[in-house]
Amino acid sequence: MRIVCVGGGPAGLYFAICAKLHEPDHDITVLERDPPGATHGWGVVYWEPLLGILFRHDPVGARRLRAASTLWREQLLTLGGPRTAYLPGYGYSIQRAALLDLLGQRATELGIEVRHQTEVADAAELAELSARADLVVASDGAHSRVRRLAGPDAFGTRTDDGVNQFIWLGTDMRFENFRFAFERTPAGWIWFHAYPSAADISTCIVECAPETWAGLGLDKLDDEAGRRLLESIFAEQLAGHRLISSCHGRPARWQRFTHVTNRSWRHENIVLIGDAAHTTHFTLGSGTAFAIMDAVMLVWFLKEHGEVSAALREFDRSGRAALKPPQDAARTSMAWFERVDEILADLSPGGPAGDPDPVEFAFAMGTRQGDATPLRHRACKVHQVPAVRALGRQAGQSTRWLLDKRRELATR
Repeated sequence: MRIVCVGGGPAGLYFAICAKLHEPDHDITVLERDPPGATHGWGVVYWEPLLGILFRHDPVGARRLRAASTLWREQLLTLGGPRTAYLPGYGYSIQRAALLDLLGQRATELGIEVRHQTEVADAAELAELSARADLVVASDGAHSRVRRLAGPDAFGTRTDDGVNQFIWLGTDMRFENFRFAFERTPAGWIWFHAYPSAADISTCIVECAPETWAGLGLDKLDDEAGRRLLESIFAEQLAGHRLISSCHGRPARWQRFTHVTNRSWRHENIVLIGDAAHTTHFTLGSGTAFAIMDAVMLVWFLKEHGEVSAALREFDRSGRAALKPPQDAARTSMAWFERVDEILADLSPGGPAGDPDPVEFAFAMGTRQGDATPLRHRACKVHQVPAVRALGRQAGQSTRWLLDKRRELATR
């Protein structure tokens, strides 16, 4: 089978890897518009379930990814300075550039051709590509060119923008955990989500309501001035470290999240995967995981059905049904963060100017999907005790050791 993947992100590269491992005779090419190493964004996060999927489908690549990743333990929340609260759990993170480098190397090892600085220019070129290939996999992101060139009715694409403004930055502050820092300003609350993504770099996503963004003048400040203002607002949490805007020569920009859905993920022999098919808000932290799961699922249906059109029909039906609950959860999460100022005002004794309890706010954030119960509230309170947190970290370490041993035994 001749397969062309348009887009060299995690979805396209991992699909190519899985398809080649399943059937070495496949002729697979990945087309990527950017030059090698010119990736967008900083770090991505993932959890144990994704690591398990990676080990089942490509243990060689999974070991490399795990070795290159950073472990973070617990979620720490600060509310207006030194007041802190903790939420349990752990996860992994890796620089997006490192992830793509690992996937690209693995694809090349398997005989997959990865062409950089190559893109589909127009509808005629897409039609020609589709005619020459048995399958075209559109893995070119939320603003997919393939999706647009196929025509407005091909996939029934719908996009909705969130309310809040956010900017994706890096920092040379090395966090050891997943950090949420909320700061009150005269214009309203502003916060960051941060996590370690390399030995000396953390990813730092700053977010706020549009009124706060405009009230602070961030809509008018240039890149350097805006970054200096954010460094001053988060000075205590950054401990004198700097924020970094430029990633591979491209300064970060403020934006609103684009929620992408499609009526169908297939059109003739073209199929959408990853962000081209669907997006999930970054507060859910699962975009890369869903992209890789798309890749695995598509390969599985191709294996089961053999014939492309039948495989794409089943992938489209099953994939959209499976993704609807997490997409709904992501919308709920996005909407919750769009109400942060209101929620903090409700939690403030004596009115909006009072000091809200960080533990109560952490509980509200941790149960933003509507799963708040008295038992979970009590568990949140108990987790603030240092001895309890230490036991949780030890339990997590034991869990990781056991899972690593099981994976090694299963892939020998």
